[in-house]
Amino acid sequence: MVYKRLNLQFIVNSDPNLGMISKKIRSLYNTCSKLSVDLIDKAKMTEHTFMIIVAIIIGVFAGFGAIGIRMLIKTISDLSFSGEGSLLANIIAAPWYIKIMIPMIGGLIVGPLIYFFAPEAKGHGVPEVMQSILLKGGIIRPRVAFVKALASAVTIGTGGSVGREGPIIQIGSSLGSTVGQFLNISGDRMKTLVGCGAAAGIAAAFNAPIAGALFAVEIILMDFAFAQFSPIVISSVMATVISHNFEGNLATFQVLHYELVNPTELIFYVILGFCSGLVSSIFIKVLYSFEDFFENRVPIPDYFQPVIGGLVIGVTALFFPQIMGVGYDSINIALHGGMIWYIAFALIFVKIFATAFTLGSGGSGGIFAPSLFMGAMLGCFFGTFVHDLFPNITASPGAYALVAMGGLVAGTTRAPITAIIIVFELTNDYNIILPLMITCIISTILSSKMSRESIYTLKLLLRKINIKGGTEVNVMKSLYVRDVYHPHFESIPETTNFVEVVDHVISKRDPYFIVLDDQELMVGIISIHDMKSFMFEGKELQNLIIAGDIALKDFEVVSLDEDCHEALDRMSKIGFLGLPIVQPNNRRKVVGMVWQKDILDAYHKEIERKDIAATLADKIQLSSRSRDVYFMEGYSISEVPVPKTFIGKSIKDLNIRASYGVDVLSIKKQTKKRVEIKAFPGPDYILETDDILTVAGLINKLNQLKNLE
Repeated sequence: MVYKRLNLQFIVNSDPNLGMISKKIRSLYNTCSKLSVDLIDKAKMTEHTFMIIVAIIIGVFAGFGAIGIRMLIKTISDLSFSGEGSLLANIIAAPWYIKIMIPMIGGLIVGPLIYFFAPEAKGHGVPEVMQSILLKGGIIRPRVAFVKALASAVTIGTGGSVGREGPIIQIGSSLGSTVGQFLNISGDRMKTLVGCGAAAGIAAAFNAPIAGALFAVEIILMDFAFAQFSPIVISSVMATVISHNFEGNLATFQVLHYELVNPTELIFYVILGFCSGLVSSIFIKVLYSFEDFFENRVPIPDYFQPVIGGLVIGVTALFFPQIMGVGYDSINIALHGGMIWYIAFALIFVKIFATAFTLGSGGSGGIFAPSLFMGAMLGCFFGTFVHDLFPNITASPGAYALVAMGGLVAGTTRAPITAIIIVFELTNDYNIILPLMITCIISTILSSKMSRESIYTLKLLLRKINIKGGTEVNVMKSLYVRDVYHPHFESIPETTNFVEVVDHVISKRDPYFIVLDDQELMVGIISIHDMKSFMFEGKELQNLIIAGDIALKDFEVVSLDEDCHEALDRMSKIGFLGLPIVQPNNRRKVVGMVWQKDILDAYHKEIERKDIAATLADKIQLSSRSRDVYFMEGYSISEVPVPKTFIGKSIKDLNIRASYGVDVLSIKKQTKKRVEIKAFPGPDYILETDDILTVAGLINKLNQLKNLE
């Protein structure tokens, strides 16, 4: 937690009046850190036991958090649309002006709440959790849980067309991160605790512990590593126990028994999979089109935009009241085949429009329930159609509605395993697995073809956060091989006999050995694994084998000037943990080795460095361009007008860090609506005339930058 200590030091230096407060905070932080270590030592716990206990705690917190937000949503819904019937019945019975005014009032509350207290609570929440995993080591501000709960409850309770599962996931993740921060947990363990919170949230939302655990590892962590899986499962189960204990073992949906009427019916589930993939892709594109529209084309303040969304939802509800709230009443009607087919068909697209407007305008809520709603309507429409044509070989429309729910979730989230398990746990009926697998897999494949990113990762990509292999590509591209390589490498002469090769390999620690000819040029590479096949040859044959015979001739290499993202891609391509580094003009002249572990270590250090700097950049408010803020001895942060020689050039072309010895923390620019700050702009960002750079570095380096014309 270096950044916390650095941040406190910065506060002390920049504002002496806060010195006493910051010292007390630091003392409390150090006490908590020591306490967590002492607890482990005194109890003689292993790390695994400690993580299990913490996972149980997070599961309990997340379980109560899920119960709390459900109660809060119900309370606000009852106040908004009072009556003695179901929520849907009360909405239908409400006067027209109530249907319009209530969502607008909700937007009027939610907009300022999110804008001024926790911008992370805007939208559907899961991308924010993924971003914290990738860029902040799982650190989420504790206030996010409270603001997200309140904002989502108001949005949903006043008729916003969103779900409660996304907020529950973000709240659980925030609670997991908060527990981890309190216990001074860092690194991969912090990410695991965030995953525990997310899993507990899904489990408590659906009473589906297996699906919750799979959701966390498939979407949030993007890692099925067993070491992370056990505490996540325990946290998921614990949240389910809490939910059962306080709310009973009640099914989220009233599902009928499923039966595959005829094997021929599987053909219809194939078609349903294609339909689900198509609707999923449309939903993703429409959602982010609306977000872009409100972000860049609506000339009103962000905190007032949800009122516009509420107005549109209210007007739409005059004709289609089913789109208000989470829509579980309508889903249950569809599951029992009670929805008229043409209304079900219309509701697919009206729900897409309503959800996109709610989230795009700045509302808070999830996309899980809307996906289930669209799937139920699609399946009901499709099932009614095929059942009327082929009544003897098809199940009831409700069966297709149930399967399509999984298909829409799989298509939007690109998490088919989670979608399959959620529906399975909702039904506890093994007969549904085969059609469910067919529909979910086909939906995922088609949706992936039509939209490369999922509904979660696309939001990150639009923020210039490109995910690949669990790392942020833009950060990885900013690191170069020359920064992490080792000039030393193990080599073996080409003519070395097999016995000497074995002796050399056994005595060294590296897994790969460069084979060189008599001119010190590379002819191949020997891997320990490749030698196993030669170990069982006869002694006579072994005496004839030399290093050149064993060496792998077809392999990848990199140069010092290439970025680490490219190096990792090549390692992944051939399944190596390291690659030889060669001269650009001679691909046989080796100058060193680059290892996957060193690249990932450098990546995590860069993420931590960015987090430290971003924390500092967020704190400073420079009143003039000449003022410097000193945060370490010899270092400062300054706001510098962009030099004229920089205008029209990209950060990558200028190579500011290497050429000038400073880091660009952010770029301030004036837009039509507000002052916009781009934190850590990407390497392709083109500097413009009115840009103001917030830079950090040695004082003498900053002075040199200021003197540039």
